[in-house]
This record gives sequence, C-alpha cells and structure tokens, in this order.
Amino acid sequence: MKHILIVEDEAHLAIGIKYNLEAEGYLVTAVGDGPAALGFLQEQAATVDLIVLDLMLPGMSGYDVCESLRQQGSDVPILMLSARTLTEDRIRGFNVGTDVYLQKPFDLEELLSVVRNLLSRRRQPPASATGVEQGEPSATANGLPFRFAGGRAEVNFDTYQVVVDGQPVRLTAMEMKLLRYFVDHEGSVVTRAELLENVWGLSHSPTTRTVDNFIVNLRKYFEKDATQPQHFLSVRGAGYRFVAEAESG
Repeated sequence: MKHILIVEDEAHLAIGIKYNLEAEGYLVTAVGDGPAALGFLQEQAATVDLIVLDLMLPGMSGYDVCESLRQQGSDVPILMLSARTLTEDRIRGFNVGTDVYLQKPFDLEELLSVVRNLLSRRRQPPASATGVEQGEPSATANGLPFRFAGGRAEVNFDTYQVVVDGQPVRLTAMEMKLLRYFVDHEGSVVTRAELLENVWGLSHSPTTRTVDNFIVNLRKYFEKDATQPQHFLSVRGAGYRFVAEAESG
C-alpha cells in the first residue's frame, strides 16, 4: 500500500485530502507544520512514497521543507499546493525540488490524477528504476551511462546518478523523467502537450508554464550558457527539441 504524507496546517483541508486519498486505497499520514514533517520523515522516510506539501506553513515554509529534503538526498515525489499564482513562485518551487506545483483551489480529480501519476513514476529497484515501460529502448544499454554535450554530461538512468563537468548534480524524479523522454526522442520536436501527457500523465497543465519551468532547470544543469541553449532547444510555435551534441552554425 502506497504511503502519502500530507503537510497542511488548515485542518479542514488536510482532513478532506486525507479522506479522499484513503478512499483511493492509500495509507495517509497528516501533519500540520514543516518541523513535524521533517521529524516524521527522519524516522519513517523509507515508508513514504509521496508528499503533499502546502506552501504556506507556520514557521517553516513548504519551500524550506522541500529544499531541506532535497539537500538530505531524498528523491521522494513532492506535490506542492499553494494559493500563490505568480510565475516566480512556481519557479522557486521547482528550483527547490518540487515535482508538481498545484494551485489552490484545485479540482479533486486533478489532484488524484497527479498523485496517481507521481506514484507510478516513483523510483523502483534497478531493473525498472527508469520508470520506462518494459520493451522501450534503454538509454543505458549494457549498463553504460548516457553521455552528451561533448562528454561534459553523464547520466545513468538506472542509478539516478548525474555528473556534469566532473561534479555530481541532483535532479528530482520528475526532472529525470523529463530528461529521459528527451533522450529517447532525441532530434524530434516534442510539444508541450505531448510532454504533459507522456511525462506528467496529464491531459492539461495545472499551471500554464509547467513544462517551461522544468526546461529552465534542465538548461541550468546542462547548458554551458543557459541563455543560449545548445541542447534543449526551443522550437517557436511547436515545443522543444533535444540534441545531444551542439549543432554547428
């Protein structure tokens, strides 16, 4: 049974989310603030498969909770809930390591859909760690890491290890999933709608710039100059295209 931790200080909302998640067959624990969440995870981290994290918490914001977990090496999927609608708020959420940013008030079916899809992409043991369906081509054939950007970047999708210019880089589970999709479709133009459906498992975006914000992160990690990308290319009016090696001219 999948275990979900809810971190929400509004009791009525926490109770409502907990009730509906339990009705879906999940084991649910709810706490009311950031320190309580971190304390619970310190003891029970191995049992938690997903965190539903409110942004505006007393004393310690959801940003701080998320950032603390990522700095500790946790790759548990995090769904952040917030009434804030500014682009910079969403970007900050992604920058500290959240996987999905869902605005309040949210539709219950959308919340449940996001939860299902994040749990389905939860990192599994090495044989299926990539989260790719059986029979799809492997970007780590024969156990070798995928290298690109002239060998500067090295990614092992089986172990979640990422190295750029000799330095380890930590990607969230959703960032790894997005990168894997680009690698498997190298050279092809992929639309935002295609990415939302095949990476996030969503028929529409919970925010208007969900994909774009994640691309910003990938460029920050892998491009020499994120303002002039050579690998994660924008295709005006269409979407994005990934190329492993910079194109001449």
